[in-house]
Amino acid sequence: MARGIDNCNPLNIEKNSTRWQGLRSVQTDRRFFQFISMEYGYRAAFITLSNYRKLHGLYTLREWINRWAPAVENPTDSYLNYVARKSRVGEDEDLHDVSKERFCAIVAAMSRFENGIEADMLQVIRGYELAFPDKSR
Repeated sequence: MARGIDNCNPLNIEKNSTRWQGLRSVQTDRRFFQFISMEYGYRAAFITLSNYRKLHGLYTLREWINRWAPAVENPTDSYLNYVARKSRVGEDEDLHDVSKERFCAIVAAMSRFENGIEADMLQVIRGYELAFPDKSR
């Protein structure tokens, strides 16, 4: 099974000082966070990408993927092309006000690229709802 699936961290968020909701009490993976459920892993992914907009002024899929999966250790161009095609979001489309549906499609495509298996859309949607409870109605 893919590491991101084993860790319930479908976008493979690397460990840092963030104290995410839903972390497993024991973190055995040296590099990546481990969550108690996929929904909490998706929640962390949505918040991280949202912070790319709010904190770093990144508003396109190209900017998000270049930061998420830098070329020094990833096939960034392939990643970007795949996510754009799979989510039907343009590489340079303005994502200032990305809808729930499109944001979920992006994250699901990123998960598929990271893990090699299709994301469970119910888990992705639940992760979005955990991240943005005010936008979920």
